[in-house]
Amino acid sequence: MLIDTYGRVATDLRVSLTDKCNLRCTYCMPEEGLQWLSKSELLSDDEIVRLVRIAVTQLGIKEIRFTGGEPLLRPGLVGIVERCAQLEPRPKMSLTTNGIGLKRTAKALKAAGLDRVNVSLDTLRPDVFKTLTRRDRHKDVLEGLEAARDAGLTPVKVNTVLMPGLNDDEAPDLLAWAVENDYELRFIEQMPLDAQHGWKRDGMITAGDILQSLRTRFELTDEGSGERGSAPAERWIVDGGPHRVGVIASVTRPFCSACDRTRLTADGQVRTCLFATEETDLRAALRSEDEDGSDENIARIWKLAMWGKKAGSGLDDPTFLQPDRPMSAIGG
Repeated sequence: MLIDTYGRVATDLRVSLTDKCNLRCTYCMPEEGLQWLSKSELLSDDEIVRLVRIAVTQLGIKEIRFTGGEPLLRPGLVGIVERCAQLEPRPKMSLTTNGIGLKRTAKALKAAGLDRVNVSLDTLRPDVFKTLTRRDRHKDVLEGLEAARDAGLTPVKVNTVLMPGLNDDEAPDLLAWAVENDYELRFIEQMPLDAQHGWKRDGMITAGDILQSLRTRFELTDEGSGERGSAPAERWIVDGGPHRVGVIASVTRPFCSACDRTRLTADGQVRTCLFATEETDLRAALRSEDEDGSDENIARIWKLAMWGKKAGSGLDDPTFLQPDRPMSAIGG
């Protein structure tokens, strides 16, 4: 098992397939983009599948989340999903995406074995979308969401970040839209993972702000802490059900004590936490031609990395330092 010194066991693996993205969200990267990893730095499709196999068959991983950057930009995505779906025991598999390419890939991903998707969408207003993402692709995201739902990649979860002065007034409208379209909306507090390092705690929209806004239009019933487990989202039943809304309060109500995640970057580095300042290299072992490249040694390196996982993210510590890598390079 991937266990740490605090007794937490990682059963959820987040796999970044690329650091590239076709949006330029203001809370993630600068307008000109970032310097992408070279092809030689990226894990190959075979290397990704091998690491997932080791994680599932030797380390107790039960759930795989493919992320990016934007994972739909990975040419071999469908094949990777199909090969991972053939593992025994079969892991649950999901994808976090901006949704732009889902209209053309949703059916193929479902057929390959993907179970569901999380789609990022921060606004219902095309003009605000263009301001936030610096791209005019709002219609493409909406069509991608519909395609995912129609293909059976359900429940379709929509991830939303509220930004002051841009979309912070949209929470009730977004929830009404999600209920109407049978999506599960999840608000996420803005986290200090932007490439510009411009995040400020005193300027963010908090979970408390979001819930106060939602309650101006909806009756929310706490689903109860007993239902949450290791899930990052606190969930509320909307107007008696069946729909629910979630809030991921990574900053104001961290959930580190129940964290069950391990992360793999697109260049083969293990990260024990989104906010970790250290990484452990698996790529070098993968590409080794001696015994260092064995499945057993790779599993050993991975276990040692997770054993050293810190108690928490440190976000509530005045000495907190933002990771050098932005979210697009880490994987969500």
